[in-house]
Amino acid sequence: MLQKPNVLVLDEPTNHLDLEAINALNISLQRYQGTVFLVSHDHDLIDEVATRIWHFESDHKITDFKGTYEEYQAAVTV
Repeated sequence: MLQKPNVLVLDEPTNHLDLEAINALNISLQRYQGTVFLVSHDHDLIDEVATRIWHFESDHKITDFKGTYEEYQAAVTV
């Protein structure tokens, strides 16, 4: 804490939040200057916040995609 780290690790941060809190979180994460590791099933949050997608599959395959979630979806459905 004394070194002022700039990394957040969030696991399903929108669970149990109301719409106002989700919107506030979304805006805060977009303004955050550090790195965010975000695990979420909230596709809207991921699309608005993420700039890099790591998709983990059941066969132990990891896809590393640099771009938004919408771009990732377009790339994998082609």
